[in-house]
Amino acid sequence: MITRQRPAVGACALLAALAAGIALPSTALADETTAAAPKVNLVLDVSGSMRARDIDGQSRMAAAKQAFNEVLDATPEDVQLGIRTLGANYPGDDQKTGCKDTAQLYPVGPLDRTEAKAAVATLAPTGWTPIGPALLKAAGDLDGGTGSKRIVLISDGEDTCAPLDPCEVAREIAAKGIGLTIDTLGLVPNTKMRQQLSCIAEATGGTYTSVQHTDELTDRVNQLVDRAADPVVTPVATEGAQQCAQAPTLKSGLFTDREEFGQQRWYRVDVLPGQELRASVSVSADRDVTPAHGVLLRAVTAKGREIVRGEAAGNGRTDVVSTGLRYPKRDSDEDEPVAESVCLQVTHSFSAASGVKTTPGLPVELTIDVVDGPSPSHDVAAFGLGRGWWLLGALVLTGFVAGVLWGWLSRWRVAVWRTN
Repeated sequence: MITRQRPAVGACALLAALAAGIALPSTALADETTAAAPKVNLVLDVSGSMRARDIDGQSRMAAAKQAFNEVLDATPEDVQLGIRTLGANYPGDDQKTGCKDTAQLYPVGPLDRTEAKAAVATLAPTGWTPIGPALLKAAGDLDGGTGSKRIVLISDGEDTCAPLDPCEVAREIAAKGIGLTIDTLGLVPNTKMRQQLSCIAEATGGTYTSVQHTDELTDRVNQLVDRAADPVVTPVATEGAQQCAQAPTLKSGLFTDREEFGQQRWYRVDVLPGQELRASVSVSADRDVTPAHGVLLRAVTAKGREIVRGEAAGNGRTDVVSTGLRYPKRDSDEDEPVAESVCLQVTHSFSAASGVKTTPGLPVELTIDVVDGPSPSHDVAAFGLGRGWWLLGALVLTGFVAGVLWGWLSRWRVAVWRTN
């Protein structure tokens, strides 16, 4: 009996080893996928001021809850999402206690939408506004993993827990070099709040947006969550020139610059025959500006002839204005392709409010993409238009003949009916 059991034990050991060998790569792959998953931590201000009813006829808290529910429904499957609150639990007057009031409402990880929505539904405006402490804790929530990390802070007021300056906290987080970006959204902003939230965002390369409507809040948070799932692209700092002749030559990529009020910036892009240039620009108001403003992006030849332009206007409801253009280049008759330098001019009509510093210039984000244009065989103007006109003419003629025949037949039937 003993001699018979030994082969059985050996076989079991062999099967276990094979199973372990088969399972090991899957486990390692799962761990690698988890480590690279993008992480987003939504940090929501639940202080007492969120009771104010000035967003689309409802309270700021109700607007935030509605936006959160829609964001949770739209969150990509591969994003690990968490929710942290500030000022949600302590209703008293003791500042020392109130400035510790930050809690993890939903842990950063795979999203259970029903559970997260249930947690958000329990929130009620309560206490202080400890933005600095909440950011420190939120950064800790995102520890681990190699994917992108993003904090989205939604607040309706400036921090009430000095001397822990939220801007210094953001700079401290950025100095750790953990690749964490903080984006901020201000609900019904005032000047002090705008300055503080802008400073927090700038310290980590994030964005600040003012929000006064529920749909704006939903759209912006959705954009930021989706951005976390996109491949990480590090913008390249560049410096545009005052004239096209001195402009830096850019290739496909994402670029950042600063443009002062009343200034224009020039950049150059080389476009070969058969290629298409796609360019877009965003200008952000990182300080108090007058309500009406616009952005103009022009593509110009080296000799100054305008090729195409894109323009957009803002009315003060958002702090970012974007526009773009496309330049399809015609095929060249030359044997060798020759690069054409296209000059891009960026101009904005933002103006600083009274008493606001005008330097440094406003942040400019420029996206350049040079791609292969459509093949000549698919050029409608060169190939398909003639056939299209013949077809259109044939259809018109057929319709005319059919109409005449039908009219004649109808009159004949009426005449026969009257005769009978």
